[in-house]
Amino acid sequence: MEPIIASKVQHAINTFSRQDVYIHMETTNGAYASHFNESFFSAGAYIRNAKVQYEHGKIAGNGPFRVGLKLSIGWIYAEGLTHFEIDQDGRLLMAGHDHEGKLAVALQISSTPFE
Repeated sequence: MEPIIASKVQHAINTFSRQDVYIHMETTNGAYASHFNESFFSAGAYIRNAKVQYEHGKIAGNGPFRVGLKLSIGWIYAEGLTHFEIDQDGRLLMAGHDHEGKLAVALQISSTPFE
């Protein structure tokens, strides 16, 4: 993955609009390490292979970035994104890494289901 270049990500977001796509999104604030500090409240969210069609999408911010995908009945929104790649299967993979390089958020868009 490379640091986000907003124009490249926006172009990729645009190519997926108005067609059926599969979304993978997850967040974590250290759920895997919460056992080190019992007073630490950990939270996260995970969704994989949600089949949606978005009307349009937008990347915003100066880094870390946020991406919103406008659905006919609502929104998909991810904040804190720092890196991206378009992989060999043409999927748009975006991630947000904290100051230690650990994953904090991921938003991925694909024309085919994620395995």
